[in-house]
Amino acid sequence: MQQEYTLGIEEEYLLVDRDSLELAEAPAALMEACQADFQGQVSPEFLQCQIEVGTRPHTTIKSAREDLKRLRSCVAERAADYNLAPIAVSCHPFADWKKQHHTRKDRYDALQHALGGVARRMLICGMHVHVGVEDPALRADLMPQLSYFLPHLLALSTSSPFWNGEDTGLSSYRLTVFDNLPRTGLPPVLASWSEYERTTGILVELGVIEDTTKIWWDLRPSHRFPTLETRIMDVQPRLEHTLSLAALLQALTRMLCRLKDRNLRWRNYDQFLIGENRWRAQRYGVGEGLIDFGDRSIKPMPELMGELMGMLAEDAEILGTMTELARLQQIAQNGTSSTRQRRVYAEASARGEDPGKAVVRHLIEEYHFDL
Repeated sequence: MQQEYTLGIEEEYLLVDRDSLELAEAPAALMEACQADFQGQVSPEFLQCQIEVGTRPHTTIKSAREDLKRLRSCVAERAADYNLAPIAVSCHPFADWKKQHHTRKDRYDALQHALGGVARRMLICGMHVHVGVEDPALRADLMPQLSYFLPHLLALSTSSPFWNGEDTGLSSYRLTVFDNLPRTGLPPVLASWSEYERTTGILVELGVIEDTTKIWWDLRPSHRFPTLETRIMDVQPRLEHTLSLAALLQALTRMLCRLKDRNLRWRNYDQFLIGENRWRAQRYGVGEGLIDFGDRSIKPMPELMGELMGMLAEDAEILGTMTELARLQQIAQNGTSSTRQRRVYAEASARGEDPGKAVVRHLIEEYHFDL
């Protein structure tokens, strides 16, 4: 069994003007300052109003926390010099995607050309969590097992109820936008690492994609690192919620490896069934529960999380993440960022205030909540 389960966390933020609370493009000097502070850990994203950060690999949540806190603080401090503020949310409450411009880099110019009009709507931010799995064969073996838990991760992370100034009725509208891209959604069930290489290699050989970074499944083997990269989650306004989701992925990976060492494994369920839970998470967040396929019932998220915490207790204790996983039970009980944003929107409307701007102010406060 692996002895370490390294973590890497990537987050995408939107930049807003502190006065108008509308999206603002990142000045080149802001990006240069952040990159000087954290060489290789801060970069521009597809749209000019976005900025991306990434931690270094860490073996513990404690050290990942310190790294991510420094990154978030750096972006906030540098943005303030230009009267800007970052918000860690998957969709801006009232921004118009048609008014945004993509970052002029060869990579993004090529992406714009390849995806056409679909790319213009990509006014969305996500978070990606890498968990180290050194053995490629083990990566292939774990993917269909981890896929079962992708809807749970989405449900706990939802932060994008609004789009273009309207409540979409969804808890994660981001995924609706992202699913318009090719090569997205649940990963296919592949029997081995060699099958993964053969299957994706066809597209590379034909020149359809230059490499597997253009495969955007909810869960994929990283092209650059010996990791499994989970991409289904909305980005989290609060730092500690990001860390709790990362801790859950680390514990799940360890649990599945522990089962494998005992000649056991998590049952592979049909993608049709997992896809139904994916939709329930996208639509309701933690509000309406997910299907327990073994029990053939729809269970509330607090109950599902209680069961999951019991299964992961051994792993969380060894990894030192009991506190982080307990926080997810609170989210399952009390709601996600989408829940909080809707509450702020309703309260502002009742006071006769601009509800969209009230939500942005709330998101600026949440960004700083744990810093």
